[in-house]
Order: sequence, then structure tokens, then C-alpha cells
Amino acid sequence: MKNLFDFFIRHSAWVVATIYVVLSLLMLIKDNPYQQSIYLTSANAVSSTVYGGISLVTDYFHLKGINDELQQRNALLEMQLVDLRAQLADAKMQLPDTTLNSNLQHFDFVVAHVISNSIAQTNNYITINRGAADGIKAEMGVVDHTGVVGIVNVVGKHSARIISLLNPYMKLSCKLKNSEYFGSMVWDTGDPRYATLEELPKHLHYAVGDTVVTSGYSTVFPEGIIVGTIEGRARNLSDSFVSLKVKLSTNFSQLSTVRVITNDMSEELHLLQESDAQGQGGSANRKEEGAK
Repeated sequence: MKNLFDFFIRHSAWVVATIYVVLSLLMLIKDNPYQQSIYLTSANAVSSTVYGGISLVTDYFHLKGINDELQQRNALLEMQLVDLRAQLADAKMQLPDTTLNSNLQHFDFVVAHVISNSIAQTNNYITINRGAADGIKAEMGVVDHTGVVGIVNVVGKHSARIISLLNPYMKLSCKLKNSEYFGSMVWDTGDPRYATLEELPKHLHYAVGDTVVTSGYSTVFPEGIIVGTIEGRARNLSDSFVSLKVKLSTNFSQLSTVRVITNDMSEELHLLQESDAQGQGGSANRKEEGAK
């Protein structure tokens, strides 16, 4: 307290002068409408600037929530687009009075953020901030807004690990868009931009730039999710099959937000597949993506 008194005593002249200035301004503004209007205009300008700055700061912190909401809406629109394509394909095959049955009615998604990602390893993995508590399970497909990302293979309570498409242990059942011929997509190039679509029939007609999509022959991905575009022919494994070089649509070096695809029919379909496999002596003749 003594130091405070000493401070005021040392600077008493400035304190008194400040008080007089403030009182003078108050009296001037109070009794003169012109000066009062100038004061109000200036005060409004200053307050507007301050509030504008505050608004910019709060808007910045709200960007994450806005981005999450946009991701949710984009994902829903993308699923609806694929659904409409499936319904259109069904309509071409069914009678006019037949009810359309969408093959996507059992699929949904969970939005997640990438917390770690590798693209330069021999076997690449991705970690996301969603886990069992959010409904994530092993063998769920993962996509982003541009295409396929990978498949969930290890799940914790609040996080999960994804086996990336950039992993030779992952095989993805794919086909050319608007074609019924399908093969297996494998990453054997060592380049995060490209993969190889194998086991396609040699008589298949294709062109550079044709779109490669998921085949839908599994419970992991619905049909029609984009994977990439054809760059040209790769090596030939045999005289009966051809392999194509595919430029991946997903930019794995910039992964941020992904969507985990859920399927409420997956357990039932797995049981049916296991039953079929046992009925065939333990071998199932089908194409399905997953880890080798």
C-alpha cells in the first residue's frame, strides 16, 4: 500500500492533469450536441473495429466445427449419389412396376480425423480418432471425399488403425466403370500415386482415363466408389489376363478427414460366406477385398 501511495505522490501532476482532461471532455460532450455526435460516431467506429476483430477470432475457432459439418453433408451426398446410380442400374434390369431395391440401404458412415499416416513405408497404415466407442469395427471400409483409403484392421476404444490402400497386404476388388469385368487392386509400385489392377481378362476393352471403381462384391465397400483412373497397361501375369496401371484418386499425402463405412448386414453376410466356404471344403471361389 505504501508503494501505491508513493507512486501517486511521484506522479501526482500527471494524475491531476488526467482527471482535469477527462472532466473537461465530459463537460464538453454533455453541453454541446455537435461534439457529442462526433464522440458517438468515433466510439461506434472504435467499437465496430473491436467487435470485428473479436468476430474474426471466434469465426476462426468455429472453422473446425463448420468443416466437420460440411464433411458430414458431403459424405451423405456422395452416398446418395452412389445410391441413385445403383437404383438407376436396377431400373434398367427390372420391370417398370417392380419396386427398386437399393444396395446401399444398409450402409452408413462415421466421420473421423487422421492422426497419423505413412506413405513411404513398405507396409503403410493410418490411425484415426474414432474407435469401438463410435461404432467402428474391424473390416470396415474407409474413404475420403476423393476415393478409397483403406480398411480398418485394428480397433481400440477411441482410435483405430487402417490398413492403407498403399499396403501390399491389401487387395481391393475393383472393376472398370460401366463394365462387369473385375479384378484385384494391389499396391506394388512403391509410388503412393499408383497401383495395379490385376487379373482382368485379356479381351477387355479399355482406354486411358477410364474410371476404376469398387466392384461391390463384398460387405466392405458398396459398388461404385471411385478408386482411380487407368494410366495404361502394366505387366502381364499370364497369357489369359492383363494388368493395368491405375492412378489413384486419393491423395494419401494430404489425408485429413475420412469416412468409415458401416454395414448393418455385414455380420449376416459373413456368416453366409463362411457357410458357403465350409460347404465347398473350406475354399471359397469369390473376390473380396481385405488383407492377405
